[in-house]
Amino acid sequence: MVFSSLVFLCLFFPLQMLLYTLVRSIEAKNTVLILFSLVFYAWGEPFFIILLLFMAFADWAVSQFIYKYRGTGKSKAFLVLGCIIDLGLLAFFKYTSFLLGETHEWFGFPEIVPQIALPIGISFYTFQLLSYMVDVYRQEVPAQPKFRRLLLYVSLFHQCIAGPIVRYQDVSEQILSRHVDSDDMRNGINRFVSGLAKKVLLANVCGSISTQTILSGALADQAKNLPTLQSASAITLWLGCFAYALQIYLDFSAYSDMAIGMGLMVGFRYKENFNYPYLATSITDFWRRWHMSLSSFFRDYVYIPLGGNRKGKGRQAINLLIVWFLTGMWHGAGWNFILWGLYYFVFLALEKFLIPGLQRLPAVFAHLYALIVVFFGWVLFYFTDFTQGWVVLKGLFCLNGNPFLSFEGQNLVLNNLFFLIVAAIACTPLPRLLYHRITSSTNGAAIALGTVMEYALPVAGLLFSISSLVGNAYNPFLYYQF
Repeated sequence: MVFSSLVFLCLFFPLQMLLYTLVRSIEAKNTVLILFSLVFYAWGEPFFIILLLFMAFADWAVSQFIYKYRGTGKSKAFLVLGCIIDLGLLAFFKYTSFLLGETHEWFGFPEIVPQIALPIGISFYTFQLLSYMVDVYRQEVPAQPKFRRLLLYVSLFHQCIAGPIVRYQDVSEQILSRHVDSDDMRNGINRFVSGLAKKVLLANVCGSISTQTILSGALADQAKNLPTLQSASAITLWLGCFAYALQIYLDFSAYSDMAIGMGLMVGFRYKENFNYPYLATSITDFWRRWHMSLSSFFRDYVYIPLGGNRKGKGRQAINLLIVWFLTGMWHGAGWNFILWGLYYFVFLALEKFLIPGLQRLPAVFAHLYALIVVFFGWVLFYFTDFTQGWVVLKGLFCLNGNPFLSFEGQNLVLNNLFFLIVAAIACTPLPRLLYHRITSSTNGAAIALGTVMEYALPVAGLLFSISSLVGNAYNPFLYYQF
């Protein structure tokens, strides 16, 4: 189940909010959230709820001993045990098939590659559990004595399958006591609906455009589609890659918007996960804006414990290399993800050590530089098959013997140009600034318009989104697999 499904919008979430509102005590409200979260997570894959429950219980039990023996060697030993359990299960489900396949490819070992299904959201809730145990070990939070409260933190359906990665210390007090007023409810609804509209009305259409440019189709049958990729016009490939860059931001940030909005409706305040990353003026700036909860996790639980920048530039470079190798691995079991992580390591290292002046470029050139690096990074991220990726990279510059412009490509650009401009504007703060300018104006006509917008836009966004979903089979969520 995903937030943009009709089952979720018309049945699951309204029923959850109804029952949540009817019960009074905080423990009863937490119980409603736990039950609905488990149903949400088990939807379509009920077996993996056992894995989630086991990992939550194991980490809850281990954390009791970490806290009991705090300040001693036993505490560290229990932390190591908890990390082995979590990372071992993550590695088994996410990387076993990849590693066995690679050993067969490289060393000729017998081809035994089991098809192990990837539990949805395992990377997200594993990191949340790890951050909880480490924070208990650091004595930044006490161990939670009641298992059901830790289970709520881990399984809460708002963010358990795709983030943002929420730290226990940020919501520990809210689990025990929280309040929702009319402003919270209104802001939560507005945030949820804006995320839903961003996902359904913008991201899905961007995905359809990239499919029309044969990028998505190339993954289905590599041998069949490679000649098509080679002959595709450069403008077609540029259009497809540009649409994918818009889709992945709009899709993922929309999910975070919806998660934050639903959290507000029940009193949880999650931190922001995106800050208009396509406005970045460097790659360092981009990663301060993109998937901020993941970046801060690696900073606080990997980079700084390794020594950060405190032990000289050589050690700092090694620490960065480790972080970005792990970042690539986290995103998927494939060489393209690893290279994608290392690709960003190269540019971050350049900005920090070799060409620090890049960050002092005039804003226009700095912004252009960041967009170009990110654009080609998404090409590397998208194609799990290196042959296809290389063909597309060459095709962007007509190096496959392909034309720059074709009749099909020209029509695709003309048919989608206006929409892509709207989608690109949606990646900037301009719509939000315009909305706040109107709704906060003291002019009489603007006040009336602002009042109408404040109440009519969420209703219109919800109705348009639901009507768009009816009969539409194309409704992917790109980060669902992570």
